[in-house]
Amino acid sequence: MAAIYSGIYPKLKSSKTSWEDKLKLAHFAWISHQCVFPNKEQVLLDWVSHTLVSCCNKRLELEDEVVEKLWAYLNSIIHSRRLQNLLKNGKTIGLSFSIAQVINQRLSEACSQKAQRNIGTVLSCSSGILSTPSLSIIYTAKCELLVDLLSKLSKLACQQLASEDAVGSQLFSVLQLTFAQYLLIQRQQTNPNRVFGQVTSHLLQPCLLLRHLLTVRSWTQADDNHVHQHLSKEIRNQIETLLQAGLFQPELFSSYKEELLPEQEHQEKKKGTLKSLLLPVNTVQTKLGSGFCEPALHGAVVASSVSLLYKLFVDSYCKAENYLVCFHMFHRLFGQLRLSGLLQDVREDTLSPADWSMELLALEQLLNLVLSSDIYNVASDRIRHKEVQFGFYRQLAQMLMKHSQASIPAWFRCLKLLMSLNHLIVDADLDDLVASAWVDARASELRTRKPQEALISTLFQTYSKLRQFPRLFEQVLTVICWPAADELRLPVFSAGLTVKLRECLLELPPNQILDILCLSVEKCQTLIIPAVEGSGDMALKLLSVSSVLHAFLFNMRSLDDATPSPVVLRTQSLLAKMQKGIIQPLMEMLQAPRREEEKSDLWLRKACDSALLLAYTWVEVDTLFGFSCSKYVSPAAEVVCAVTPCAVRHWGISAFLPAVEEQCWERVTDLANSFASTSKYCLELLTLQKMKMILMQTPADLQALQRAAAFILESGRSSMSRGESEPWDGDISTISDLTYPTAHWHLVISNLTILLPYISLKDVEYIANLLLETLVLAKAQEPASDQEPSISIGKISLGLMHSSFLPEMKVLHCAFLTSLIHQFAGVLPTAAGDPVDLPLQQLTAGNIPWHEEVLASCRAVDPLEATSENKLLKDELSLSWKTLQKVAQCIVLLAKNDCPIVLKESHLESCLALLEIASLLKLDSFLPADCTRCSLVLLSLLVNTRASVSCSKLLLMKFLSTCFHLLRCLQAGRNASSVFKVFHASDVLEAVMTSQLKTCKFFTNVLTVPVWAQYLQEVQDFFESFLQMVIERRQSVKLNFEKFMSFLMSCKPDVSAGERKGWNPAAGQLLLMVFTTLCHVVTLYLQQLPEKKLQSLDVLSALLEAVVVQMVRTVEHGLQINTRNQPLPVAFIPSVTTLLKADLSHAVKKERCGFLEQPRVKLYQKFYSQILKELPCAGSNLQFLQLALQFLAVFCSVPEMYPEKETAVVVVLAIKRLLAGPAITMQVIQSVEMELTEVFVQLLGNCSAEEFYTIMRLVLQGLEMKNVWQQKAKEVLSAVTLTKLLLSCPLSGDKEKAFWFASPQIVTALAMQTKEACRDPSLISTIVVPILETVAALLRQGEGVLLNPHHVSLAFSILLTVPLDHLKTEDYHSVFLGVHEVLFSIVQCHAKVLLKAAPSFLNSFHRLVVSVMHEGRQKGDRGNTDEFEVILKCAHLVERMYTHIAAEMEDFTVFSAFIVAQYVTELQKVTLHPSVKKHLTEGIYHILDLCIERDIKFLNASLPTGVREVFKDLYNDYNHYHKAKKHGEEKYTA
Repeated sequence: MAAIYSGIYPKLKSSKTSWEDKLKLAHFAWISHQCVFPNKEQVLLDWVSHTLVSCCNKRLELEDEVVEKLWAYLNSIIHSRRLQNLLKNGKTIGLSFSIAQVINQRLSEACSQKAQRNIGTVLSCSSGILSTPSLSIIYTAKCELLVDLLSKLSKLACQQLASEDAVGSQLFSVLQLTFAQYLLIQRQQTNPNRVFGQVTSHLLQPCLLLRHLLTVRSWTQADDNHVHQHLSKEIRNQIETLLQAGLFQPELFSSYKEELLPEQEHQEKKKGTLKSLLLPVNTVQTKLGSGFCEPALHGAVVASSVSLLYKLFVDSYCKAENYLVCFHMFHRLFGQLRLSGLLQDVREDTLSPADWSMELLALEQLLNLVLSSDIYNVASDRIRHKEVQFGFYRQLAQMLMKHSQASIPAWFRCLKLLMSLNHLIVDADLDDLVASAWVDARASELRTRKPQEALISTLFQTYSKLRQFPRLFEQVLTVICWPAADELRLPVFSAGLTVKLRECLLELPPNQILDILCLSVEKCQTLIIPAVEGSGDMALKLLSVSSVLHAFLFNMRSLDDATPSPVVLRTQSLLAKMQKGIIQPLMEMLQAPRREEEKSDLWLRKACDSALLLAYTWVEVDTLFGFSCSKYVSPAAEVVCAVTPCAVRHWGISAFLPAVEEQCWERVTDLANSFASTSKYCLELLTLQKMKMILMQTPADLQALQRAAAFILESGRSSMSRGESEPWDGDISTISDLTYPTAHWHLVISNLTILLPYISLKDVEYIANLLLETLVLAKAQEPASDQEPSISIGKISLGLMHSSFLPEMKVLHCAFLTSLIHQFAGVLPTAAGDPVDLPLQQLTAGNIPWHEEVLASCRAVDPLEATSENKLLKDELSLSWKTLQKVAQCIVLLAKNDCPIVLKESHLESCLALLEIASLLKLDSFLPADCTRCSLVLLSLLVNTRASVSCSKLLLMKFLSTCFHLLRCLQAGRNASSVFKVFHASDVLEAVMTSQLKTCKFFTNVLTVPVWAQYLQEVQDFFESFLQMVIERRQSVKLNFEKFMSFLMSCKPDVSAGERKGWNPAAGQLLLMVFTTLCHVVTLYLQQLPEKKLQSLDVLSALLEAVVVQMVRTVEHGLQINTRNQPLPVAFIPSVTTLLKADLSHAVKKERCGFLEQPRVKLYQKFYSQILKELPCAGSNLQFLQLALQFLAVFCSVPEMYPEKETAVVVVLAIKRLLAGPAITMQVIQSVEMELTEVFVQLLGNCSAEEFYTIMRLVLQGLEMKNVWQQKAKEVLSAVTLTKLLLSCPLSGDKEKAFWFASPQIVTALAMQTKEACRDPSLISTIVVPILETVAALLRQGEGVLLNPHHVSLAFSILLTVPLDHLKTEDYHSVFLGVHEVLFSIVQCHAKVLLKAAPSFLNSFHRLVVSVMHEGRQKGDRGNTDEFEVILKCAHLVERMYTHIAAEMEDFTVFSAFIVAQYVTELQKVTLHPSVKKHLTEGIYHILDLCIERDIKFLNASLPTGVREVFKDLYNDYNHYHKAKKHGEEKYTA
């Protein structure tokens, strides 16, 4: 019998025993079953607790190491499985309260020392105690100890977050557990005063500091991810819950009211007041004001805390009758911000920008709460409370405007919120608001410009609704005319503001717009123009007012025949004043002779900008009004008689801008052309306007049009040639030296359709060269592109390349190609010989008329000159084609002689950049000559160049792949066959193949990278497309194929033993791929060949046989050099598949007369065996999987091909093992689903009934419950997938009977698997979703076969088991769709069963409705667009089901009232997002169509009060929108 140690306890108590021995004995006593004494566990716990308490109280002096070991011993006991088992079995074991005090004291010491070393064990003890109910009583029974622990842990967490050390998870896990325990106790407290005292005294300050530090911490990779992602958020939520329950309980509201509204005590008698006067607001303010953290941090903590406290207060107490209390609380909390000192002018403006930002963010959050909670009621505040709120908000607005902070976005947002509360808050200081927040604001950054635009948009909307827009712009014009540093001002209207202005102007009465315009003209005439000469300040003001005039005139509603006559007359008068009072005086001022140095004066430049901006605006608007309104008489008509015939004939300025003499205009034009700014751009716009006016005349003046087009291009030529530009925001008044090139290029490209017919060929080439240069720069600068919505030269050029207009501009298209070829020729290095002989140099020769083919279709030829012109044209065209033939011969000759140009890596990179630009062209729209030119360039790059040895292999493959891809794009065009005018097809194929085989020697070491597979694919696509083109052309098909075949024969690898090692695998794969492509194309051609062409059939069959023989040799050679244990090269699989297809097609043609030779069958069987061997382990190699399954589909179509003693079952077993493999995911299965289905179609179509029974047994074995119990989830997934594949195959006879005989067993197994899988969230996507898809397919296929209602009803048990909450977004959509599809399958295919199982159906469908309502409720700003799109799709599915029920299920009418009742009951609980609500409402309307009057009365009578109101609103909307529309449609329905 084992010895029993019972003398341990005396030794533990003995002072003679060393502490080392005591600890060893204590450890042994705890773990040993041989040590027995009464109440052993409690005794040991008491011993270690008493020892630690004695150490803490200094009654016992021990070394630190011994104390740490004692804590470790206590920790090991608390966390031991033995203790947990004892407690579970009901044994009473506890700790003393003193140990809690010791733990708290130990944590307090750690806080004061600011060193968190050696407290890990103490924290672990705390965690164990709190998570064990029988031990945690030492904290829960004495709430003060728990509060103290929570306070100490919070302070420790704050220290850790404030330090630079990495954040660990232990402390925060314990903290989260402590918060959870305290919240549990807090809810059980009955004395709100006591709870308030605990929270404010001990927890408020550390909690607020902790929340702030968790919010603002910059998390690093060294920090624990669990703390960052989960615990930090959880703890912040717990802090909010703690503060709300501690500070703002319903019982405390009377105290808040008493303190915030002291006058109430004189007005009404209090009932049930608290025994002692509690001042909660004052207490909280005191705690916020006292220094509970470092002074540098205090302001930020208070700023973040104030908004939180106010939010919790509003959430707790905000009701209509408490709005004034809520306002006073807002006032008191605002007083804690440093901004409040500025409000009373008691604080100097010493806040730093960072401080301003934090304070304004806090103020913004406070104002947001006021606005969203409707705390400020304008009428109530004015009538009942003497405008106490209004007065405070006015002070707030004045303080914000006085201390402008235009660099901080929150400043604009605060002003916007005040505007939204009541526009009168800022109305009295409207000029200050306009100045500080708009005209004088320096909001140049995107982050500040957006909130500024939002504020000004609110101004626009408010004053347009109030019909006070003229008053607003009177202030704007006043501010513009104030003395100010105007050169620092930003433009009055940004692009975003112009859009908002346009929206408002469309709603305004025309007279108000005219009031503003008249005021602007008056300001110019009276204040600015008299003082503008010599004054830069006044010239800048003039430009600002001019931009206002331009914005209004360009964005107001145009006059038309419906416009009242007084408005038309007033508009005429306005334009006349503008012309006579502003434009004419400015023109006269500008025409005065100036010295060269005077031309650079600021006032002169800005005055010129203003004059030409207004002149252009006037001409554009005057022309538009003249066309759109028959009542409008242009002011120009008054002086039409004074215009000279010469001016009209030559289209001078006076022809469309009255009272401006030609001489004056020339001087102004000279002045404007002397600097690149607004005035120069406006000259181009005026010239363009002139072109439009000429084009509207019949006949148009061709010379005038050519002069105008040349002027526009010449105007910007010097600026564009400098190559310096900046993005432009689209505002005409802001054009500078650096933005002018962008504006000019935008004008040219936007109006190419007008300009192009009237510019010379040299100018077309200039535009093409410029387009290419800008594209090269844009591609180089792509990574540095910003997010600003501005226009850049690169964006403009890219926009043209992507547009559908460029291919229509044939001349420019052709010129751009010429420019691109020149660029290629410049990039490539010259060869050792004469560079003139190189193909690209010949293509860039200047004397070749490449454009003649384009111009021929556009040229108007006089009939008398037709003969000579046609002859000349033919000569020019023949010259270009002769050059192309010569270049083609040169390419072939260089390829045969092996004289390549060696490219360095820099050359390859430059060529790749140009090829990317070439890919932007619509290559399939080229004319024949251009198509041929482009093909020659690409072929030359492929066959006449070779990369240097030092080049990157990946870069070279990318370069070659791009060339092949572009060649294939060319072959898709309608003029692709034009290349055969200069080439023989076989020459192209030989040249390409020769060059690529030589290049392949570089690629031996990169055969496993994805770029190699991409390269091979591009080469294959090129060859397939080219060979197809040869066949479709039907000229010399046999000859070309024979020549190419004989060439390929010469490329065959020598398989002798000596040479085997020297064979290049890359070249082997390439050669095999070409054989495969040739075999595939010829096989397809033979299948499509009509029976009449038997001679061609025999010739091509012989050719195909030769190809097959050569392919077999190449494959066998490749397999021989492949190591035995090495996997099959992926490149071989499609080749063998194609080979087998070719053999089988030939066998069919020959009626299976032994065409498949035995050696070849052996090859296929060997390949088949190797694929089956590798298949189960290939889950991670998607490319191999797809190709292998394609081979198996072909192989299994001929059962005679199976090796001896092998059947279809072997293939199914291999696929089953594959699907159960570790690398298989749902994504992989979806990717190969089509290939798997094709394999199963062939397998099951050709297998015997006995083999099919075996396959069914395999499937049912996989669905057994033991698999999921043994955690073999992949086995279940494999079986479910096989079931789904079986359902996708057409079965007949005994096989069909066998499957449907087993179907009840399958459904039952799937239901049980679902029930088990739903317990583990990780199996939702891998098991549950595939089961839902399989059940839906089973129900669809089983229509008319599954006759037992019980088997169909089993599907409902599956649906009611599947969880719809707490899922990831992608899982949620998959599950939702799966449930919906099962329901839809039952509705469509099993209507009889549905009527008997209606409750189950309604429950299942109602779960979907409830789920989508819960997920689709309004959640503030929805940041995740993808997540919301998923919810919208789900809502659409619900709508679809509602609609189908209403349309197809007449017998379901009796349940319509029940469905509506379920819907409105859930709707009453949530506020849906409008987009989600739209879908659901449209669906339920169709159910309401089924409801008769009795159902509506029943619903009105039986629904609860709140739900009844929701139903009434729904029914009213139904009658108003849906029913009326439905009756309207029925009225016109036959």
